[in-house]
Amino acid sequence: MALDKSAEDLKMDSTGLFREEIITDRKVGTIRVLHPVTADGTADDRRQCLYVGETQVMTPMGALPLAFPLECETLADAIEKFAEGAQGAVERAMNELQQMRREAASSIVIPEGMPPGMTGGGAPGGGKIKLP
Repeated sequence: MALDKSAEDLKMDSTGLFREEIITDRKVGTIRVLHPVTADGTADDRRQCLYVGETQVMTPMGALPLAFPLECETLADAIEKFAEGAQGAVERAMNELQQMRREAASSIVIPEGMPPGMTGGGAPGGGKIKLP
């Protein structure tokens, strides 16, 4: 299997680096705090920290991991907005699953009849009744 990425596509962007910190309550989920850093690893005060919430919901098929951005300035804000962000992520995931189900159902192909010679013990011609 050939890789579609060239060496240039895999080059890291030295102006968009972050150091990651994980905050968790060990019950509901985690908040990833992305601290901007320069290429030498020092804090980059020109950019803001990013906050990403993560949780999972149980489905009949098992755990479904969810990640969602948290628009906030501080960790306290991220904690406060976690539940709202998680609810939005659950709703988006359920909508996507319903859309996938609709697409899968509409892609089912129902054959017109059996191929010639494959009568399956019934009437020749695939068993489809045709009226004049």
